[in-house]
Amino acid sequence: MLLARTTPEKLWQAFLDPEFNRLYWFGIRQDGTKAAGWKLRFSDGVADAGGVIEIEKPRRLVLKWRNEFRPELRAEGYSRAFRGRGGKLTVTHEIDKPQSKLTEAVSGGWPKILANLKSLIETGAVVSQSLRKSA
Repeated sequence: MLLARTTPEKLWQAFLDPEFNRLYWFGIRQDGTKAAGWKLRFSDGVADAGGVIEIEKPRRLVLKWRNEFRPELRAEGYSRAFRGRGGKLTVTHEIDKPQSKLTEAVSGGWPKILANLKSLIETGAVVSQSLRKSA
């Protein structure tokens, strides 16, 4: 859960604006937020892809989400990522697959992404430059 000193409208804009998104999502670029599809792109390819299942601006967003760059995660199929209601951002990322490798992978990334988003909104700077684990 992310509680930031901002309005739901500003949080929504920060969460969905591709240029702002790139700043806190470690350089990964977001393309589109349509039912037809959206993608998260590395500089050299697609990281994740899916589509919008439900959208209620500025309160709720439900995405169909699939990893595209790791074959073992792509094979698990689509998951769902939810954005919460109100002035806080709650991300729930789930897949109907016991012992999901995708769930394990996103569990490490979401806290860093959300910490960067909160810090960027409140201070203008991110707290982490990498999704990789610190040694």
